[in-house]
Amino acid sequence: MTTIMRKSVLGIAGLAFAGGIFAGPATNAEAAPVEAVKPVAVVQADKPDMGKLVPHGVQGEQSRIDLGDEQVDNVKAIIAATKKSDMDERAAVVAIATALQESKLENLGHLGDRNDHDSQGLFQQRPSSGWGTVEQITDPEYSTMAFLKGLKQVDGWQDMPLTKAAQTVQVSAYPFHYAQWEQQAADLVAKHWNN
Repeated sequence: MTTIMRKSVLGIAGLAFAGGIFAGPATNAEAAPVEAVKPVAVVQADKPDMGKLVPHGVQGEQSRIDLGDEQVDNVKAIIAATKKSDMDERAAVVAIATALQESKLENLGHLGDRNDHDSQGLFQQRPSSGWGTVEQITDPEYSTMAFLKGLKQVDGWQDMPLTKAAQTVQVSAYPFHYAQWEQQAADLVAKHWNN
């Protein structure tokens, strides 16, 4: 076969192949009609409303830290204790922001000379101030519920800026430091509230 003939045969075969692809398969006029494909609605689990999580907007410069597995587990424990206390997502934001400030969400035991008096646990609660025993305040559920019990006793805490609500419970020497964690706390509640 000559080169010209070979090119012609291959060209005709290529046209036939391409024509088949573009034209599609031959159809039978009596074939059943194809139903249109309906789009599938994507349903997303309810996420807390950021307006409820941060009703006053964040105040001041915000801090953020990367969390390890233990810290995320403590976030989930705080959220579970908040639900158990029949409190809402905003209470969880206040609690998580407080724990971020007090311990960076690490369940701290006695820190020796670096310890602030006898403060321990996620919220740096003190046995000598009546928060509970060391065993109790180093239990994330107990310490969260103790914090939330204090928060419930603050008249109008829901309408207060986070740092004021947290400070009223904690009585910290640094009352305005809680505000810097509000956005990260709200993000964590939005992510883990429905898990």
